[in-house]
Amino acid sequence: MQIDLTAARSMIDQARDSATRAPHVRRPWLHLLSAVLQLAGGKVELLRHAEQPWASATFSGSRHTIALSFTGEDAIAAGEAFLEALPDHEFSLPRHIVADAAVSEVEHILDPAPKLTVEVELLLLEDD
Repeated sequence: MQIDLTAARSMIDQARDSATRAPHVRRPWLHLLSAVLQLAGGKVELLRHAEQPWASATFSGSRHTIALSFTGEDAIAAGEAFLEALPDHEFSLPRHIVADAAVSEVEHILDPAPKLTVEVELLLLEDD
């Protein structure tokens, strides 16, 4: 298992930020990551996650960027199925709606081992 120290620091900073907020305010990133990893199947590695606040005149929420890696032929097949399913997938997240889910980057590597790396962006809106 590989650990991306930058992503780990980012998640730790997010957890610290959450600790300073009111106790009833819960950010959805953990539920979202769980749902994305479940959709991606068991042969996926989380490379990084980033969250940015997002708001329009009528909605508020957050934009999430998630990078995943699929190594090996079976994992790549699961990754390709994930890419196909993501845009139309109905996520079930507490108090949030996934308004948009898009693939922003895909990279296939054949040597030394077959590997598929993807980056996806999801827009979550608060559903209060």
